[in-house]
Amino acid sequence: MLRTIVLVVFAVLCVATFGNSQTLKNLPQDYFKSPLDIELKLSGTFGELRSNHFHSGLDIKTNQRTGLPVYASARGYVSRIKIERYGYGKAVYVTHPNGYTTVYAHLKKFSPRIEAYVRKQQYAKESYEIQLYPDDLALRVDQGEQIAYSGNSGGSGGPHLHFEIRDSAARPINPKMMGFDIPDSRKPLVKQVMAYPLDESSTINGKNKPVLLRVIPQKNGTYKTEKVSAYGRVGLGVNTSDKQDGANNQNGVFQIKTTFNGSENFSVTFDRYAFSETRYLNRMIDYGFFKKHKSRITKLFIPEGSPLSLYEDHINEGVLNLYEPGTKSLYSIIIKDFKGNTSSIVIDIINEEPPSELLAPDNDGMEYVSHNSTYTNELGNYNIIIPKGALYEDALLEIKENLDTLTIHKDHVPLHKNMIIEYDISAKKNDNLDQYYIARITDWGAAYHVNTKLTGSRLTARTRTFGRYAITKDVKKPTIKAVNFKNGKWISNNKTLKLAVEDKESGIDGYRATVNGKFILMEYDYKTGILKHDFSDNVVTDSENLLKVIVTDNVGNSTTFEATFYRKK
Repeated sequence: MLRTIVLVVFAVLCVATFGNSQTLKNLPQDYFKSPLDIELKLSGTFGELRSNHFHSGLDIKTNQRTGLPVYASARGYVSRIKIERYGYGKAVYVTHPNGYTTVYAHLKKFSPRIEAYVRKQQYAKESYEIQLYPDDLALRVDQGEQIAYSGNSGGSGGPHLHFEIRDSAARPINPKMMGFDIPDSRKPLVKQVMAYPLDESSTINGKNKPVLLRVIPQKNGTYKTEKVSAYGRVGLGVNTSDKQDGANNQNGVFQIKTTFNGSENFSVTFDRYAFSETRYLNRMIDYGFFKKHKSRITKLFIPEGSPLSLYEDHINEGVLNLYEPGTKSLYSIIIKDFKGNTSSIVIDIINEEPPSELLAPDNDGMEYVSHNSTYTNELGNYNIIIPKGALYEDALLEIKENLDTLTIHKDHVPLHKNMIIEYDISAKKNDNLDQYYIARITDWGAAYHVNTKLTGSRLTARTRTFGRYAITKDVKKPTIKAVNFKNGKWISNNKTLKLAVEDKESGIDGYRATVNGKFILMEYDYKTGILKHDFSDNVVTDSENLLKVIVTDNVGNSTTFEATFYRKK
């Protein structure tokens, strides 16, 4: 009893003292200023767990509006401009004299000087999507100079500004560590705790499978779980999030640490990482649990082969060795946000007897695939290649083919590299082979185009998602409809020209628009399916204008739209 009390007191002390020092030293604190002239409220924090990646910056709320002025956080020069359909949408990168680079993404448009520079290059290349690298003299900016307007472009789920700070090695750093002060008086939330047996001879509560532990809030604001018995090599995991003041978004935490019988055991701090590491998030979380339950549990141990620099001090990779039956231990999880608000969880563990026998798993119909070698298999007309290193660990996978539908397990096992799916389509040689592609079939039966290449009579697709795949043919052309004009009408008061485009089969791949034979720039928003030309480009100068728009889908089907409109000179 006395021992338990002492350990509890030590765990509480750890909450106050364990890991208060930040891992990165001598970072500038007053160099960077806010990129928005509003109170900073976040919809996303640095290091937050996202699909297949860690969040690389701060998502700053813009009051559910677009068009707010975006300012250079410090003086420097525009070193990169990227406009893409997905991802960051419209983004500008500013490199600063101290070696850091700030990134501003999901923009609506750039400031006039930068917009003019970009438009010139887009028309020269006749492409909306573009990537530019101006030299250090072309677009210099002062701190506080407006460089853009906030927006909702690219893969954004709503109006906001994505803001990053990257070091000289292009590694994103938590902006909160550089003086960005976000009011936060709330403790992190504790949602779930999981216990894992880490090999075939280990057990949790007598069974060789993970156990979700009941989390019990305490009157003093801490948590404990139900008591757990365990044997062998065991790991813990936690599902946690944080809320800042003024917003109810559930964001990521800054740090998670653990102690075992009063000794520091494991630590992960979301301070800085390299983009080459980001997909290893799928190794950090319980990927299968997330895919089944849409809930991310962070493993509080380092899986074999994980190179994440976010991990810090640890003993035995955070793994607990629980072998002496009857031994009682105390395990604590300490979760902190950047402001130091802390939540702690105490778990009482008693070592149980080793299992009397090991139950062999039912592996009928499963394929053993090693992560250290390349796996190949031919099934029907399919050829499957899972390259060496695509899997994080050896796996038993269900792989089968039936009536040209290929099943490669379920999306419960993560892939780090692309697997290759090939299909011999020579039996359809009298058909239009260009219209065929490999599609991923969802659980509800929808078919989604996977980027597919046709070489001779072989279709090849690369994907990092297990699941069901089938050969699909797209014979339907895209549709194009005028939105804010009619054929043969005057539109002198229009500021823009808009068309709605759609392809329900393989999806929109490309488009090109001309007026009187001259290229015009059109911006495509895939979320709304709208193509838009801005007349302020001043390339449409005639009174009578023949518009021609060609839209192509992902297998090459194309539709041509033509209309005449009139504008005053």
